[in-house]
Amino acid sequence: MKKNQIAVIGSGFAGLAAAAMLSKQGYSVSVYEKNDQAGGRAGLWEQEGFSFDMGPSWYWMPEIFENFFNLFGKTVSNFYDLKRLDPGYRIYYSKDDIVDIPADMQELENLFEKLEPGSSGNLKKFLQQAEYKYKTGMGDYVFRPSHSILEYLDPQLLIESFRIQMLGNMSKHVRKYFKEPRLIKLLEFPVLFLGATPQKTPALYSMMNYADLALGTWYPMGGMHQIVQAMVDICIENGVQILYNQEVVGIPVTEGKAKGVITKQGHYLADMVIANADYQYVDQHLLEEPWRGYTAKYWESRTMSPSSLVYYLGLNKKIDGIMHHNLFFDEDFKLHAKEIYTTPCWPSKPLFYVSCTSKTDPSVAPENCENLFFLMPIAPGLRDDNETRERYYNLMIDRFEKVTGQAIRDSVIVKRSYAINDFISDYHSFKGNAYGLANTLAQTAFLKPKMRSKKVSNLFFTGQLTVPGPGVPPSIISGQVVAKEVDKYFQKTKI
Repeated sequence: MKKNQIAVIGSGFAGLAAAAMLSKQGYSVSVYEKNDQAGGRAGLWEQEGFSFDMGPSWYWMPEIFENFFNLFGKTVSNFYDLKRLDPGYRIYYSKDDIVDIPADMQELENLFEKLEPGSSGNLKKFLQQAEYKYKTGMGDYVFRPSHSILEYLDPQLLIESFRIQMLGNMSKHVRKYFKEPRLIKLLEFPVLFLGATPQKTPALYSMMNYADLALGTWYPMGGMHQIVQAMVDICIENGVQILYNQEVVGIPVTEGKAKGVITKQGHYLADMVIANADYQYVDQHLLEEPWRGYTAKYWESRTMSPSSLVYYLGLNKKIDGIMHHNLFFDEDFKLHAKEIYTTPCWPSKPLFYVSCTSKTDPSVAPENCENLFFLMPIAPGLRDDNETRERYYNLMIDRFEKVTGQAIRDSVIVKRSYAINDFISDYHSFKGNAYGLANTLAQTAFLKPKMRSKKVSNLFFTGQLTVPGPGVPPSIISGQVVAKEVDKYFQKTKI
């Protein structure tokens, strides 16, 4: 019997997950990747003995990775050594106000009690609620394809929606338990990357605090790209063909059915197309107008997650006093959030993040050297030029040196910037966003762009602009969900 041919556009986490699952089920799967390596935004850049993870650097929700590998009779340990970081990360509130976030729960409670007397009890209550949201959200909601509101018209599910506070907001929820500004910053920081201010982010996302503070921050030795390589290995082992440097430039459609994909090298026929590339780009540029699911006006009205200005730096010396993950919260959180989401502009006094993976992993830098990753969240769609990038480079270096007391400017021997224009060039990212669609209440679950095309029967979407949302674990889950939906499609068409 002839195998159904499936074309996957893009080899991000969702595309690789979908490809591996469908190939394992007996489908013939080919992945068409625009760039010269797999992983999408989770790329790897190597220069002069330094290895930089170009995108995701936080490893949260370890059970999602484990569960995925288990589907193929594997475990995480078959592919990489996973290490829990302790402290998970360091927060610089000022030069003289530094807080390390411990892995041990008792130590964490002691920290909260020290910063806000009496708050350790509230922390327990807060995390109990967050745990419930996490287990409900990641166990039920997140695996729904969200084709329709009908999937959620279940009395028990509606009750659960109120229990996990879908309609409240993070800002009020956090302040219900805590008054100390430093603790509030700590608990609100994960939502800065979800695409909205805490005031507009559903309180559901306190489950991120459970992932952070209870499940912990981890690191795969060798870097985050080890996850990509593991998924590529699983794909190849299950017969997936990955074609690099094959940018898809069109999806031909006849009578409501996609006829494969067109790349710069030729036309490849397929019975099914799964788009893991940027949803807006596929919808508006790869499909002819009659087959587009949404209008240009619709996309312009979407609230996008932030973009980022990133600097990859290699130093010719070791530095003291920083951790693997470091958050520089020595400026106004509200002001920076406003300049990302409310009045988009290059920030006046930005917060930023620094990763130093060589503190944990000596393989990512030459001996006696250090590997640094500076990231500053910015609004998508801003004008991006080298002069602006360099201005913020100097601002971040100045602040880093002032707050940490470490001089690094003259020790930089490798330097590369990455921002809005690069996200657009490399990934066709809408407005140069870095993290996909914002997780606002109006863009949650069935209110996100649909996983199944409205007009092309054999076209599905997966990844961070559809369900369940942005982030590495949700993207892996998105690939799993779309694989099941595609299999259902073929099972129905056989009847």
